Amino acid sequence: MVQLSTSVRLLGGLLGLLLLVPVVMALTPASMCTPLKTLNDSLSHRRRYMKHNFPINYTIRVHHKEVFKLSNISRMRLQMEGLDELVLQRLWFQVNQGVLKKIIRVMPERHPSRPYTAELERRFRDAEGVFVQSHPAEAFQQELPETIQDIWDCLTEEPDMVPESSWRFATPKSLLDNFCHTMHCLFSECFASTEAQQDYCGVSHWRKGKKKDLQPES
Repeated sequence: MVQLSTSVRLLGGLLGLLLLVPVVMALTPASMCTPLKTLNDSLSHRRRYMKHNFPINYTIRVHHKEVFKLSNISRMRLQMEGLDELVLQRLWFQVNQGVLKKIIRVMPERHPSRPYTAELERRFRDAEGVFVQSHPAEAFQQELPETIQDIWDCLTEEPDMVPESSWRFATPKSLLDNFCHTMHCLFSECFASTEAQQDYCGVSHWRKGKKKDLQPES
């Protein structure tokens, strides 16, 4: 009876570990990959629509927190030990929601890039919907780290209340470059390459592929 009881306890412990493994390892739910790859497919055309269809050196005004680069992610990971990846993914959606709105806002109805950008925003919202559905409601009710909450508050502040010093000017193309690069960094499981391991969070990776946009995995 003692041996049987011990075996049952060991078996229960092993099952518990098996149940825990997906929680620890699956940073990006599998259901997220289809809408993110669809979004990436649209982003692969950003050079044509965000550069060629705008005047040279054309810029739009955005909050400086919306200039969200790989270096921002690296800095936050270093400054906040044990930072939950879900928190960064939530922030990514919040940042790029504002970026897309600002790009669309400057385009006249007949602008050649408006249909593309509107479709990009629709695909972004589809991905955001799947993101919310892929996590329990409690995950979005947890208190954010102070640094992240400060950024969140800046992004949701009424434009009239934002100090002039907080605005920056950026090209639409550079904003979508940031959009794409940080998406690959934060949801890297969806863009894993079968050829070699890719460091999507490294600036050097994107410098190597500077002359061609990254294509989505099939």
